[in-house]
Amino acid sequence: MTTAGDGSAVGSSSALDLDEMINYVIQCKPLSEQQVARLCEKVKEVLEKENNVHAVRAPVTVCGDVHGQFHDLLELFKIGGLPPDTNYLFMGDYVDRGYYSVETVTLLLLYKLRYPQRLHLLRGNHESRQITQVYGFYDECIRKYGSANVWTIFTDLFDYLPLTALVENDIFCLHGGLSPTVDTFSHIRNLDRVQEVPHEGPMCDLLWSDPDDRDGWGISPRGAGFTFGQGVTEGFCHNNKIKTIARAHQLVMDGYSWTHQDQLVTIFSAPNYCYRCGNLAGLLELDEHMNKCFFQFDPAPRRGEAQVQTRARIMIIPVRCYSCGKVVGNLYEQYQRLLDQDYTEAEALDALHLDRYCCRRMILSHIDLIDDLIPYSVPVTGTMQMMGPLQMPTPHRR
Repeated sequence: MTTAGDGSAVGSSSALDLDEMINYVIQCKPLSEQQVARLCEKVKEVLEKENNVHAVRAPVTVCGDVHGQFHDLLELFKIGGLPPDTNYLFMGDYVDRGYYSVETVTLLLLYKLRYPQRLHLLRGNHESRQITQVYGFYDECIRKYGSANVWTIFTDLFDYLPLTALVENDIFCLHGGLSPTVDTFSHIRNLDRVQEVPHEGPMCDLLWSDPDDRDGWGISPRGAGFTFGQGVTEGFCHNNKIKTIARAHQLVMDGYSWTHQDQLVTIFSAPNYCYRCGNLAGLLELDEHMNKCFFQFDPAPRRGEAQVQTRARIMIIPVRCYSCGKVVGNLYEQYQRLLDQDYTEAEALDALHLDRYCCRRMILSHIDLIDDLIPYSVPVTGTMQMMGPLQMPTPHRR
């Protein structure tokens, strides 16, 4: 199979048939068992050619867990754009917990086959036979197809998913975390991934481990993988000449969370996880120069319910301290949250005068933000929910 200029598949798979199936599944309708079998057979041929450390080109949008929340996956595509217009890297956990794991993984596999160079799929710890029998995917397949045949087809395919990805030799992406038995990319490339996720060992660790505030290696409370501290992250990045590790695997309420001195970021892309956690979902956009930009979004409105939240497609706006020039993160969002809690503007600004946000005190105001955004021709609305640049301009006053 070859690919066209837009990254689409050319050859044994009919693009027209794939487009028809994509349009069908987008209506939240499952394919037939025969169609699933043919789809997985073709996707397996694509995945067999991909390395354990799968090379991905920028620009790319990096996504975390989606967990069968199909309508929220469609919302994600509304925020980030549809393939092939947007290049995507998903870091695993497509199934379980949500109500539409079948439709979710089917749509992602259809896009993978249709645009193999524009959508990249890694394996998560839930892409396994044992876990899916406990957390919902197995039961969903039985309910929707009347037998376990489709579950077997999907889980056989999961064995072929790459374990990790490397974006422009700069950002290392994986589902879980690091392993005490793996310290270089060459070690990962030599792993035999075509198997059920083991209970221990390096393959297990890459899909199950978590970062921790405590340094060194620790026993994971999950019962699989390890916890690892900042020193481990620094050592791995140094040994492999990379700057950042991006991973998924853990719920973070703001959709993304930095740790280990901003060398490691967790991204979680299932909003209101399990339909009750109330979290935002996050996406990481990397442009052609590897500049990072985060998006947050709320869950898609459920049928018959009004959409109460309206924060979809808010870019995280870093704010620069006028005293020291340090970018101190998304203070505006914290300011807006205080206003939402009935703080006055003066009270909210006063509450942000805290040294923990920066090495110097700073003042944040609407005027400051507007002045910084105008040079970038960013539309400014009355609610200040606008698009914003990642790199703020050099202060021109004070």
